[in-house]
Amino acid sequence: MTRVSLQPGMVAPRRLTAALIVIAFAQLMVVLDTTIVNVALPSIQRALGFAPTDLEWVVNAYALAFGGLLLLGGRAGDLFGRRRMFVAGVLLFAAGSFAGGLATSPVWLIAARVVQGAGGAIVAPTALSLIADTFQEGAARNRALGVYAGAAGSGGAVGLILGGLITNSFSWRWVLFVNVPIALVLAVAAPRVLPASGRRSGRLDLPGAVTATSAVTLLVYGLSRAATHAWSDQLTVLALGAGAALLLAFLLIELRSEQPLVPLHLFANRSRSGAYVLRMVAGATTLSILFFLTQIMQNVLGYSPLKAGFAFLPLAVGVVVTAQVTSRVVGRIGPRLPITLGALLTSAGMLWLSRLPHDAAYVHDILGPLVTLSVGIGLIFFPTTVVAVSGAGRHESGLAAAVLNVSQQLGGSIGLAVLGTIAANAIRGFATAFEVGAVISLVGFVVALLTIRSRPQAPAAEAPRQAA
Repeated sequence: MTRVSLQPGMVAPRRLTAALIVIAFAQLMVVLDTTIVNVALPSIQRALGFAPTDLEWVVNAYALAFGGLLLLGGRAGDLFGRRRMFVAGVLLFAAGSFAGGLATSPVWLIAARVVQGAGGAIVAPTALSLIADTFQEGAARNRALGVYAGAAGSGGAVGLILGGLITNSFSWRWVLFVNVPIALVLAVAAPRVLPASGRRSGRLDLPGAVTATSAVTLLVYGLSRAATHAWSDQLTVLALGAGAALLLAFLLIELRSEQPLVPLHLFANRSRSGAYVLRMVAGATTLSILFFLTQIMQNVLGYSPLKAGFAFLPLAVGVVVTAQVTSRVVGRIGPRLPITLGALLTSAGMLWLSRLPHDAAYVHDILGPLVTLSVGIGLIFFPTTVVAVSGAGRHESGLAAAVLNVSQQLGGSIGLAVLGTIAANAIRGFATAFEVGAVISLVGFVVALLTIRSRPQAPAAEAPRQAA
């Protein structure tokens, strides 16, 4: 066997597969929980007595906590040790899942979903930065990032499939309980297969953390509310206005802080900033597809929730396969070509869906654009992941990963709010929404041409760190 020279803190090759399984399952777990409860919502409403206007909080509570705390979770991993925070996040996620499965009232379930979201906000950015700690730069790291990107890109569709299977076969409570044994296994395995990154000198920027968390939470809430209420709704306007004001306050705090939560030099890298924008586009596309096609399949094609979930299987498989293939060639061709091609294919898939006839059939009218979209999204997710973490020092990789996750979360909220409003108010409904989605993807194509370099930037110098 060829002897491999390991960087400090990296694990032995025989444990790399186990490390990748732990990281990929953790990422898949937190992403799929954004949609896994959707299919179970009618059962949850009947069991716990939710008012129809409050049921959306089962989904929004997780999304708000997850999106709002991502930056804090990423920075905490950089400062206090990524493996340590990864395990803490997984255990917090398990606690929220277990509590949610035991819920006997709406308030109880919503509170448990908040805890789940907080755990996910710690796990997601630390999982990505742990790949940089565990795998050497080059082919091995690219393959690992391909698996991560596949999990991130397909998690929403996998959540719908699992949600339908579990709700149909067992009980809505197992949609939450199923996370507990998985999370406990991950928490036990992580210290055995993942390297310890140690603590770093520095302190947490609390003013920045409070304003950033509040700003993102309010923006996600306002956009989520706009998707189900009018944009002129008083609470929607108030949430978006307050979120924008807090975002401005956050930027002012970061400019003056000696140890900012998000050093603004992260955005000085043109390619990384472009990757963040492209991830917003991919997030908007993915969530909108899941939302609109679920309604079309159930309301137009007459599919059961379980059958509708399985109809998204080509999307999940296509994203995973494309991300893996891309991870094996991006080292030779660079990230720019896959990202631009992915944006074009995503636009083509959305435009294709806008031509759905009133008597649409799955195989004839939906399968083709779904496969096209899966390839396009897969081509975007992996290279943007590489670009986002390339050039960032290891002391900031968790934060770079957190901003990438925030971009995807905000993109999904913005896309669903804008396209959902168009679908509700335009005469041609879903068709017009898909057409606008195609235009958004074309904007992503232009951004990729203007910002993404042919080759990712070399890592920045490593900052000093303290022993664990």
